Amino acid sequence: MSLNRTDLIAKIADKSGLSKTDADKALAALQEVLVASLAKGEAVKITGLLGVERTKRAARKGRNPRTGEEIQIPAGYGVKLTAGSALKKAVAK
Repeated sequence: MSLNRTDLIAKIADKSGLSKTDADKALAALQEVLVASLAKGEAVKITGLLGVERTKRAARKGRNPRTGEEIQIPAGYGVKLTAGSALKKAVAK
């Protein structure tokens, strides 16, 4: 089972006592802060839950899977997620 955004908002509203509208605004604000921080190269850490940081990927050679032709993949950025201790303990149960 997985939670979609609507389910997550409903659960946040139930647990926090917020309305669904306010829970949606809080989730949207979290998303905006994460995106803006990562775009600037800042790491975001929520102690015990997770850490998110932008990582640099070097340019490299790859292969076109259809033709087998070698291609050049340009340098870019990726995102690295690290589970915090509370999240690791919850998943290990």
